[in-house]
Amino acid sequence: MNQAVENLLRRLDLKALGPDEFEGEKEPNSWGRLFGGMVAAQALVSACRTVAMDPPRNAHSLHCYFLRPGNPDKRVHFSVDRIRDGRSFTTRRVVASQGDRAIFNMSVSFHTREEGFEHQHPAPSAPDPQHMKGWTDFASRMAERMEGPQRARFLEPRPIEMRFLRAPTFMGGEPSDGDNQVMFRAATPIGEDPLLHWAFLTYASDMSLLDNLVRPHGRRSGLGGIQMASLDHAVWLHHPDLSVNDWLLYQQDSPIATGARGLARGSIYDRRGRLVASVAQEGLMRPANG
Repeated sequence: MNQAVENLLRRLDLKALGPDEFEGEKEPNSWGRLFGGMVAAQALVSACRTVAMDPPRNAHSLHCYFLRPGNPDKRVHFSVDRIRDGRSFTTRRVVASQGDRAIFNMSVSFHTREEGFEHQHPAPSAPDPQHMKGWTDFASRMAERMEGPQRARFLEPRPIEMRFLRAPTFMGGEPSDGDNQVMFRAATPIGEDPLLHWAFLTYASDMSLLDNLVRPHGRRSGLGGIQMASLDHAVWLHHPDLSVNDWLLYQQDSPIATGARGLARGSIYDRRGRLVASVAQEGLMRPANG
């Protein structure tokens, strides 16, 4: 198994400190802040650990707020509040903290399996992932300008394999309009546990989405540099049997940016054309010289 996948699986195997208290292992990086997808995935796991699964209940929506930048060199403490245990729905609230400071909170809802009406917009057409450029294609070019540990970390193996229709702006991509497409999957298969697939998808859903706020303007716009941060993040899981072991299409767009904030949206489809998840994220996009 890919070492990066093993590392992510280990970080998702939270240490139980009590019935509703958990600790997540740190994820060091060269960017100086905890990756939002990591803390969201760990928070989802902590919530799932407190839900009775007889009958089975599937996570169907999670709503996250990023309160403060997390320190990637410190462990994260997760405290779960059992807000409601109903016949059909279960609700949990998770607060992530480092020291005495809350850095993140999430509301998660679980639902028993039911039959009902069904409809779905058709999946968009997309190139074969083998014909799209991957992270390493762009990272190798960017790494030529870097030195030392930052360069090594930029090129190290990643738990999520990605393919891009367009080069992200943070990897040298030019301004562009319209929808964007990214393909992703676990770098190596992770087994069949549904919880791990939900967590891996949550982790990956925070990759590349916020870049859609920048694409219409580019990184070198008339406003100068850009200060960016995730403000909130929501994921709806439509099919609990989703799998990250095969390629998933991440259809993305950004309908608006205003008031130094922007909204990005994503629809995630599997190979069968099923819409397995929907994502929305609001981000700060402040001119760095403003």
